[in-house]
Amino acid sequence: MSITSILRPFFSKRLKEIGRYELCAEEIQRNVLAALIQRARNTEWGVRHGFERMQSYEDFAANSKVTTYEDLKGDVDRMRRGEKDVLWPGKVKWYAKSSGTTADKSKFIPVSAQGLRDTHYAGGTDAVALYLRNNPKSRLFDGKALILGGSHASNYNLPHSLVGDLSAILIENINPLVNLVRVPEKKIALLSDFEEKRDRIAEIGLKSHVTNISGVPSWMMAVLTRMLEISGKSSIDEIWPDLEVFFHGGVAFTPYREQYHRMIRSEKMHYMETYNASEGFFGLQDDPTDVAMLLMIDYGVFYEFIPLEEVGSENPKAIPLWEVEKEKNYAIVISTSGGLWRYQIGDTVKFTSTKPYKFIISGRTKSFINAFGEELIVDNAEKGLEAACKITGARVSEYTAAPIFMNSEGKCRHQWVIEFSQMPDSAEKFMEVLDSQLQQLNSDYEAKRYKDITLQKPELVIAPQGTFNLWLKSRGKLGGQHKVPRLANDRKVIEEVLKFVKRS
Repeated sequence: MSITSILRPFFSKRLKEIGRYELCAEEIQRNVLAALIQRARNTEWGVRHGFERMQSYEDFAANSKVTTYEDLKGDVDRMRRGEKDVLWPGKVKWYAKSSGTTADKSKFIPVSAQGLRDTHYAGGTDAVALYLRNNPKSRLFDGKALILGGSHASNYNLPHSLVGDLSAILIENINPLVNLVRVPEKKIALLSDFEEKRDRIAEIGLKSHVTNISGVPSWMMAVLTRMLEISGKSSIDEIWPDLEVFFHGGVAFTPYREQYHRMIRSEKMHYMETYNASEGFFGLQDDPTDVAMLLMIDYGVFYEFIPLEEVGSENPKAIPLWEVEKEKNYAIVISTSGGLWRYQIGDTVKFTSTKPYKFIISGRTKSFINAFGEELIVDNAEKGLEAACKITGARVSEYTAAPIFMNSEGKCRHQWVIEFSQMPDSAEKFMEVLDSQLQQLNSDYEAKRYKDITLQKPELVIAPQGTFNLWLKSRGKLGGQHKVPRLANDRKVIEEVLKFVKRS
């Protein structure tokens, strides 16, 4: 009897509870909120907002406003310095470092012990449960799991308190039994030098019987590419003949799909998307034939949604899950067991089903590039360009930027199309300064640019004067309030602009 067949019943028990999502979503979500309020009633936040008197969601919505990181960061910093009972009961020891806001290089998301258990680890367990349900012949546990993680560091030098990538926090606190079925060992998984980590994991992977892999597509691609280089093999199937699934998340998988299919040729290979962010574990692809993910509604996360047309208003109205409509774009608002209260995470979703609630990630509330986990926002771009102009004497009149996705050699970069009203003294120097400034402003971009491993140097395309006006005119959007999209996570806009550059 295989190990997978022995363990399968443990995971099957959970499927009945997930089955309740279809008919009992409102009841489940109201119970989640009631438990959060009850647990946090004696915290500073709970006392300040009258949690003791709250009897319903309606009371909760009426007595607290929708928040952003800027609203909470003062309290979060106090928590990081060891204060207890601020946003969540007791002391929170772990903080997931995420890309910053307009005012900060990084955000620090509280990850409580309850949040680890009831949200993040619950999501990992359910991913396996749903995968095994969909694949009755799976032998998932008859080999090792290769799980990629980031790194962490001490938080303000407080004992046992850490700050770093969520994946590193998860690996640091994982059940020791899981370590029996995963590679690499913890000390290698948490190395801060990714180039060294990549090489050591690749070497270990070549000696391991791996049946499943988990991680961000761009980082995993770097490891798999290195394995092929070392081994001289043409496909991963030759190294891991029993590999059957990639649990992936963090960035959109679409740009990588074909390259993974070329690298892993086995017909029994599966791909399962997960939506596990620093703030919580939100969704799982429960049906391999459907790109939409199932919203996980009993993980200690209470969901609200802001219609996209209200995003950015002074006091946006959020609605609970049971009031959303299909095919409308909403910004996600969450309340969690980490002390995030009515918190806007910045992602937008569109529901494809409400029985059960299934969704696709439709974008971000702001212009951005997040093709490789770099989460570059417009404020970063503007400040970087300002510095580059100052040093090189340039003046930028218009610009747009987008990713160039990985080619067959695993190379990828950002491409900037810039129209100058005054040319820089040196175009090469201009891009060096821009790149350097972006790394200083954005910790995620900095990590991806490290030693050119994930992102190579950005590319500059100089557009002749008038190019962007010609593009706007071609779309009937010249003048008025119409603007050139500054950053995009796909190449639709930039390819249209490049056509006008080539005509000049």
